[in-house]
Amino acid sequence: MDLGLKSKTAVVTGASIGIGRAIAKGLAAEGVRVVGVARRTDLLAELVKEVGGGLIIPLEQDVMAKDAAEKIAAFAVKELGHADILVNNAGGSRPLPVDAPDSKWDEAIALNFTSYRRIAHALLPQMIARKWGRIVNITGKSEPEGLNAAFAAKAAVHAWAKGLSREIGEHGITINCIPPGRIMSEQIRRNYPPDYRERFAEEEIPVGYWGEPEDLAALAVFLASPVARYITGTVIPVDGGLRRYQF
Repeated sequence: MDLGLKSKTAVVTGASIGIGRAIAKGLAAEGVRVVGVARRTDLLAELVKEVGGGLIIPLEQDVMAKDAAEKIAAFAVKELGHADILVNNAGGSRPLPVDAPDSKWDEAIALNFTSYRRIAHALLPQMIARKWGRIVNITGKSEPEGLNAAFAAKAAVHAWAKGLSREIGEHGITINCIPPGRIMSEQIRRNYPPDYRERFAEEEIPVGYWGEPEDLAALAVFLASPVARYITGTVIPVDGGLRRYQF
């Protein structure tokens, strides 16, 4: 299927490793010019070499830094002319004790919700002016097994995105969320030994294995395309059937 992405432009945050890297590569493979945003410039440089053809432009930026959203938007417009697609991917898990101070909650909300909202709203005016845009948010599960500030922040992303979809649909802009299941990453390999991963997959994941970043990237690239024009305000898990709720 031709996704109609050739000549489109994109911003992908958290593009240096894992899911963000796979999405950036997937978009570039479809002919999209991508600004890859991350703090680890060495990994961004490797990504540029892997893709080749100058389709990925690296930007070293901490999404929680002051004025990060405006800097990312300005850089993207300068380098690309405009940004058709935004993939909000930078984030991190924040398990917290019951007595955690407000500063820990504030940090988690800033990273996993506020940065998403700020970058999207910084890029929206030029999407609205062009009457076309795609926003894809990589979020998190809705079945927390304990207190984790990231889960609360990602739930906020779901609610914000649903509300925003009602406002921007008339401008040809869609916004969707993808909560990952157990997707292999540096953190997963560091925190979960192979024997645990194998046992968990057998007992909890219907397809029987942990996903790879490319499994999620396939959906993200599709949602970023013109072909997905009638899909907006949704939350679509990529988890191998791990979640037990119906919808």
